[in-house]
Order: sequence, then C-alpha cells, then structure tokens
Amino acid sequence: MQLRYRYRLEPTPKQQAALACAFGCARVVFNDALAAREQARRDAKPYIDDAELSKALTRAKGTTERTWLSDVSAVVLQQALADLNTAYRNFFHSLSGKRRGPRMGPPRFRSRRDTRQTIRFTRNARFAITPGGRLRLPKIGELRVRWSRNLPGEPSSVTVILDSTGRYFASFVVDVESNPLPHTDTEVGIDLGLSSFAVLSDGTTIANPRFLRNAERRLAKAQKSLSRKEKGSKNREKARIRVAKVHARVSDARRDFAHQLSTKIVRENQAIYLEDLCVAALAHTRLAKSVHDASWSLFTTMLTEKAARYGRDIVRIDRWFPSTRMCSACGTVDTAKPLAIRSWDCSRCGTSHDRDLNAARNILAAGRAERLNASHAGGRHSTGVGGAHVRPHPGVAAREEAGTHRSHASTCA
Repeated sequence: MQLRYRYRLEPTPKQQAALACAFGCARVVFNDALAAREQARRDAKPYIDDAELSKALTRAKGTTERTWLSDVSAVVLQQALADLNTAYRNFFHSLSGKRRGPRMGPPRFRSRRDTRQTIRFTRNARFAITPGGRLRLPKIGELRVRWSRNLPGEPSSVTVILDSTGRYFASFVVDVESNPLPHTDTEVGIDLGLSSFAVLSDGTTIANPRFLRNAERRLAKAQKSLSRKEKGSKNREKARIRVAKVHARVSDARRDFAHQLSTKIVRENQAIYLEDLCVAALAHTRLAKSVHDASWSLFTTMLTEKAARYGRDIVRIDRWFPSTRMCSACGTVDTAKPLAIRSWDCSRCGTSHDRDLNAARNILAAGRAERLNASHAGGRHSTGVGGAHVRPHPGVAAREEAGTHRSHASTCA
C-alpha cells in the first residue's frame, strides 16, 4: 500500500524565490493546456490528447513569451499536465457514473491568488535525500527538512506544498508493506456523537474537543481586523495570514486528535464496529457547524486505513439500524428518541439506558452478527470492511413471497 509522510520544510529566501517560480510555471502550463482543450471544445474539434499537449509545451519553451518555462524542472511541468488529465478523467467518470462519491465538475483555471500552491517531483526528476538529511530538488537546491520520523522506504514522489499561512511542506509517497499487529480478542462498538465525540461499548467516553468552537473568539478577532484593512495593502496580507494561522491551528489539532485516537483504538481491538453515518446530509442541517467541527469522516477514514495496514477488521453498520432506540438488554425497539433525551428506560424490561452507551452496545452486537454471517458466507466482507444490511435492498420477489400460487403463475404474469 502507499502512504504519505509529510514534513515541514525550511527553505532559504533564494529557495523560496525558486519555489515561487516553479509554482507559477506549473500554474501557467496547467492553464494553457486547459485553455487549449476548452478552445477545441468550443470549435467542435477533437479532444486534444496528452501527447499533443506535451508537444505544445515543448514548442512553447522555444518561444519568447514562454522561454522562462525552462528555468524549472521539466518534470514539474509534465506533472501539471498529469494533474489536468486526472481532473478531466474524474469529470468524465463522474458524468458516466464510473466514479463513486460526489459528482465532480470540469477542471477550472488556477489563480495566482490561490493561497495554496503545489508542485510534484517524481523519480524522473532525480530528487534525493542527502546524507545530511536535506531534500535536494532540481533547479531549487537542498532544502532543510524537519524530520519528525524516518521514512520507511524509498519515496516514489514528493509534493512540495505552500499552505495559506506561508508554511512549506514536503509530502512523500512511500510504498509500505502491511504490518499486522498481534491478535487480540477485544472488540469494540463505537457510537459517534456531538455531546461526546465517541462512546465505546466498554463504557469509555471520549470527550468532544470542539477545536473550532474553542477558537471562535480568536478567529472573530482576527477576522474583524482583516475586514478593516485596505484591500491590496501589506497590512491586509498580514491580517489574512493571522486568520489563516488560526484556521491552521484548529485543523492541525483536529488531525492530531484523530490520529492519536484512531491509533489507540486500532491497537487495542481486533474488530471495530461503526455506524455508516451520512455525514454529507447531516452537514446540511442546523447541526452543520458542530458536525464539521467533530470531523467524523476524517476519524473514520483514518480508522479504516490503519485497520487495513495493521490487520484489523472494520465493519460498518447500516445507518437505518435502530441502535439508539433498541434496548441492548432485551432487544425491544422503542419509539424515536429526540436528541434532547440522553437517557431512557425500556418499556418492556425496565432497564435504564444511557443513550450513547446503549447505541454503542447495539452496534457491537449487530457488528458481531454481521461479521459472523460474512465469515460463514465467505462474501464481500471477507476483507474486513463492510456494512450490516439491516434494511435489505429492494429486489424481485419470488412468486411464493408475492402470494402467487404456482398453478396461477401464468395468469399473473
């Protein structure tokens, strides 16, 4: 599998200028290629293939208007064309239905005012890590890297990123082998929420850190200062960076929290059971701000990736499973429970339930049943990632199920 390892870079002023030139050249090549394809579409001409775009780039380097493209590595420019091809491919696959997930729009022109810039070097660029621990990039030089840990292997590519706060990062892509952890008999069901970030079936409660909510006062102060600055001034750029730093601090803290929690859960449990929440739909409700702040998708994605790497099983329970209103003691399904109800008593057995803990226990029980069924059936959940079909998909009913007698099948057809 491929993993990304990101490290902070500390380029010198001269190297920053060289990186800015590379960012600009990659942006121009991307925009020129996009403009050429858009013009061909408007003129009802055939789609310009990748080889023709590459030849056009070579011809542009020989012109007076684009001679400065030779000042940067050719791999950076070719990767800009590759990014455009990927964007078109995602767009076409989205139109045809081949691509899963949200629909993708057509590629858009890159702006020089974008606060985030990237360039990518592959092995063809012959980038290297020097014995002194610096990153050598062609036509840029040796950049100082803050190594927080060693790379597990030889990187296949490196992406240099300039974020909105002015920080530089190097993101390495490394091929690694799966490293299964020792087997354990512990399993856990997880109920994600907003009052508490997560409640585990063993009774553990993970508090919701609410990173954005806690930073709202600092963010409001920085945004107010930004709104009072004259557009285009240096003071406005400084104020913009202050706002970006507040957002970056929140994002970094949220990502670090998700990393630590997901690693802890994966190490301690052999099987992990989750609800298949529709986060996109919840993000359009009045709880949108809290849902985005909790960042369930980031956490569940990390859980899934780490489980696959360390030999753990992830099972997703269908979102229609009544985990909240089902009694984990007797299995009675009670009436709907509004969010204001945090505890309730079963009408049948009288057991008192905490809303979230009861849901986590039901998720654990449903996940175990689904995992057991999948292991016996040898079906699609053999990979360890799946979902419990509590609500079955619609299908064609058999004659007996539809109430049609075999002798009358021809009359009912």
